[in-house]
Amino acid sequence: MRKLVAGNWKMYGLASSLAEIEALKGLTGEAAYDIVVCPPFTLIEKAAERAKDSTVAIGAQDCHPQISGAHTGDVSAEMLVDAGARFVILGHSERRVFHHETDAVVATKVTAAHTAGLTAIICVGETRSERGDGKAIEVVGGQLRASVPAGASSSNMVIAYEPVWSIGTGLVPTIEQIEEIHSSIRQMLEERLGEDGRNVRILYGGSVKASNAADIFGAANVDGALVGGASLKATEFAGIISAAA
Repeated sequence: MRKLVAGNWKMYGLASSLAEIEALKGLTGEAAYDIVVCPPFTLIEKAAERAKDSTVAIGAQDCHPQISGAHTGDVSAEMLVDAGARFVILGHSERRVFHHETDAVVATKVTAAHTAGLTAIICVGETRSERGDGKAIEVVGGQLRASVPAGASSSNMVIAYEPVWSIGTGLVPTIEQIEEIHSSIRQMLEERLGEDGRNVRILYGGSVKASNAADIFGAANVDGALVGGASLKATEFAGIISAAA
C-alpha cells in the first residue's frame, strides 16, 4: 500500500510558515507516498489554499465531538472540513495527558470526524514505565480497542503508534520493538475489521528523522510516519518523505 507521511506542526507556525507547504508540492505526483500537513487551526484554511491543485492534503490536530454548541475555544469536525481539512489527528498523547482525554472521548471525536467526512489519524502508545513493566502491547491494545468506534474502516481511519517516551526525546525503539507493536496492531485490526484490517495504514511516530526514516519505513507493517518537529521545515520533512519512496 502507499506510504503516508503526516506532519504534525503542533502549536507552531505563523502565516510565514506556509511557504513550507509550497516547497512540498514538488515532491508529489506519481510518487509512492501521500503527504499530509497538520498545521494549527489558524492556518488550516490558508494552508488548504496553498496546497490546492497538489496532492498535499491538509489536516487538523483535534476536533470537538459535537457539530456545534456553546463550546468556547473548540472547533468541530464540520468546521475543519469547511476550512479545507481532509484529515484530523485524534488521541495524540499530548491531548491524552495534558487535556485528560480518555479512550472514550477519543472514540466520540473519531465518530464526529467520520460523520463529517474526515479521515481520523488515531494515536496510541505507551509510556516509558509501561514499556518497562512489559505492558506495551497490553496498553496499546486497550487504547486501540476503546478508541476505534463502530463504522471505522481503512477508508476513514489511520492508526499512528507513538511510544510516548520517544516523542521529542531523540530516543527511538529498535526496529524489532517497532515491528512487534505494529504487528500486534495489525493483528488486532484484522480481528476487528476482518480482511479490511490489512488495508488500514499504521504509521510510526516518535523522533522520526531523515537519518532513520528509511530503516523505519522498511520495518514490517510500517505504512508511513507521523512526524513532529522535523515536519516544520520542508527541507527536513522532504528527507523523511523521500525515504518512503
